[in-house]
Parts: sequence; structure tokens; C-alpha cells
Amino acid sequence: MKTLSYALVLTLLSAMILSCSAVGKAMQTSSIFASDPKIASALQKSGEAIGKAAEYITPEQEYYIGRAVGATILSKYKLYKDAPQLTAYLNKICAAITVNSEKPEIYNGYRVAILDSLEINAFATSGGHILITRGLLESAKSEDTLASVIAHEIAHIQLQHSLNAIKTSRITQAAAVTGLSAASAAGDGKDLGKLTDAFGGAIGDIVTTLVNNGYSRSQEFEADNKALSLLADAGYEPSSIVTMLKALQKNQAARSGGFNKTHPAPQDRIENVQKDLSKYPSVNTQSARTPRYNATLKK
Repeated sequence: MKTLSYALVLTLLSAMILSCSAVGKAMQTSSIFASDPKIASALQKSGEAIGKAAEYITPEQEYYIGRAVGATILSKYKLYKDAPQLTAYLNKICAAITVNSEKPEIYNGYRVAILDSLEINAFATSGGHILITRGLLESAKSEDTLASVIAHEIAHIQLQHSLNAIKTSRITQAAAVTGLSAASAAGDGKDLGKLTDAFGGAIGDIVTTLVNNGYSRSQEFEADNKALSLLADAGYEPSSIVTMLKALQKNQAARSGGFNKTHPAPQDRIENVQKDLSKYPSVNTQSARTPRYNATLKK
């Protein structure tokens, strides 16, 4: 009965995590009034974890979290340093898209780099970091299809998908800490000291998740839909994202890993995009960009 009562109190409190900040403060404050030192300690630890889940992530923190993700990616891939002109070209496309977007400026700006891999893949981290493999670039046959890739990654950044993943991880971890606290309060308290360090690893865990598993299916669809508006606002052909996805559908079959692992099937993404494509009229100006595309990629 004692074990059940401790667990029930903390479980009910953790159910209020949607108002994390208030709950965290309440739990930490309530520990002062708890007559049982085990309950007081459990409430304190749970309050700290839930309060952590509610913390605002500043633009500076967002940037450095993104750098941490980028460092993890670069431990698995090498930067492609042999094409500075191509890298500059991609960053100009990125600038054209972001300057015409609802969020043209972020802490330390947006930037694109190329990964020296024939795998078909791309990554977007918080704070404006975009990494695209050579394999993916080779699948794009025009500046507009390149722009669709970059727009998709910019969409992930502007929609704060990686930050949402971190916040979700924080809430999950807070709930875990609360459960552990309840068990520890009902027991001998020996495990309680381990709880402080457990929550601190949440960001590290989510970095690994993002690199290995990619964003969720719904986030990928949301990024594709956002990319349509980004392309249209920058004067690119919105339907180029469909052209790019069809190229990926054709090329991915011969290559394992990459987008096959981290993104929904191209056909599913095409069907999702086509639901909104009619909202954006064709601009039919791709031919004007063909000379600079050919000059840069030498095709």
C-alpha cells in the first residue's frame, strides 16, 4: 500500500507535464513540506526533471545543439572540400530561399556544406546547418530540383523539428525520472542519487536518434509542404520537389541506406505533396537558371 501511494502521487503529478514549468516548481516547493524525507527527495528530483523539460531553448543554444548534431554526422561522413564553387552556389540558393521566407535571419545564419559520399541523403540540424551528400546532388538535374532539396531542409529548421524532438525527449525523460523517483521513495532510496545524471543525457540521445533514424514521417511530410511555399516565394518552380522525389524514387532502388533509412518512401511523399501543389502556380522560369547550373556542375 505504501509503495502504491508513493507511486500514485508522483504519477498523478507527472500527468500534468503539459504545464511543465508550473508542475516543476510545485513539485520542488512541495518537497519542503513533505514529512517523509524519501518523498521530499523524490519530489525534488522529479520537479527538477519536469522543470528542465519546460526550459526555453535560446537561439544560441539552438545553434550549438545543431553544431553538436553536425559534429556527430561528420564523425561518419567527410566534408567534400574539392568543390568550393559548388558549395558557394548551394549557399546562394539557400540565401535566395531564406531571404524570401518568413524567417530570413537566425542566429549565425543558414549554411550548406557537402558530404563526400555517394549515399543519397541530407541532414538539417537546428541553428541553420544543412549537409547534403554528393549522391543526392548528382540526382538533381536542375537548379530548381537542387533548390527543392535545400528548401526541404530549410523547412525542417524553420519548423524547429529537431527542437521539438529534444523537447519530446525531455518530457519522456522527465516522466522516467518521476517513475524512478516513486520507486526509490518507496524503496531504500539508494538509486535516487543516479537520477540527476539520467536527465542530462536527453540531448545526446536525441542527437543519436536524429542521425540514425531521421525525422518522423509526419515531420517529413510537413517539411515537404513547407518547401512548396518556400520555393514559390523565392521564384522557384514548386513542382520541382515532385521532380526531385521521382528522381530519388528511381535512384534509391540501387542504393541502400541514406534516404531509404531516414525518410518515407518517395511515392508516399509525392502523394502528400500533390495534395497542396495546386495552391502554387507554375512559374516556368527554370530555363533562365540553366546556364549557371550547367556552368557550376559542368553537365
